[in-house]
Amino acid sequence: MKHIPTCSFGKDSIATALLALQHGEPLDELVYSEVMFSDTVSGELPEHKRFIYETAIPYFEKRGIPTRVLRGQKTYLDCFYRIVSRGNAEGKLASFPLTGRCSIQRDCKLPPIRTYQKTLPHDTVYYLGIAADEPIRLARLKANQTSLLAKYNLTEKDAQAMCQAEGLLSPLYAFTGRGDCWFCPNASMRELRHLYNAHPDLWQLLLELQDAPNKATERFNRSYTLHDLDLRFCLEGEQLSFFTYGER
Repeated sequence: MKHIPTCSFGKDSIATALLALQHGEPLDELVYSEVMFSDTVSGELPEHKRFIYETAIPYFEKRGIPTRVLRGQKTYLDCFYRIVSRGNAEGKLASFPLTGRCSIQRDCKLPPIRTYQKTLPHDTVYYLGIAADEPIRLARLKANQTSLLAKYNLTEKDAQAMCQAEGLLSPLYAFTGRGDCWFCPNASMRELRHLYNAHPDLWQLLLELQDAPNKATERFNRSYTLHDLDLRFCLEGEQLSFFTYGER
């Protein structure tokens, strides 16, 4: 029987692996599905990607736990440029995914996990990073899924503290409470502002998509196009510069 956590290397999944090591729970490997923006550009924020490959994976490898890295056949760009085949948007680019529905997770992240699961023994147990204070998610666990965080009564706050104590808290938690792709339409304004300021190269890739013709939707999220956001952040920067200059 195999025991495997599906790991995003966020605080809950890392805390799950740490609990397994601390309490002698069986743990065969970590499984990480990396969503890709393109064939060469990761969907992970650069600082989180460095954390995964330079800190987290080596940490567990030194303790005898390997990480299996999976990648799907489809990238974000494949999904963006897909031609809609039916409905009101027939013939247009699928373009930006809908807010509130993670079609990128469905089409890019989950397929390689499901393909790999088919190669595993039927009695494999999957550890999921669901905290003790997430009753709705816990109620959805299937027979072959379990939460070590719930078993040992750790909340999300406890999980973050555990990761921090072990030097395994991703730097992305300095500006967000979650870990998602940098092109996620559900991103908060704070996350989008961080992308604009810290990663202008990635921001530029999104602006180029905004300019693509014949899209099913022009909005990046429910309220804004990327050009709307770009102007907003630019004006915020100019205002900050004005007040900073005035204080001198």
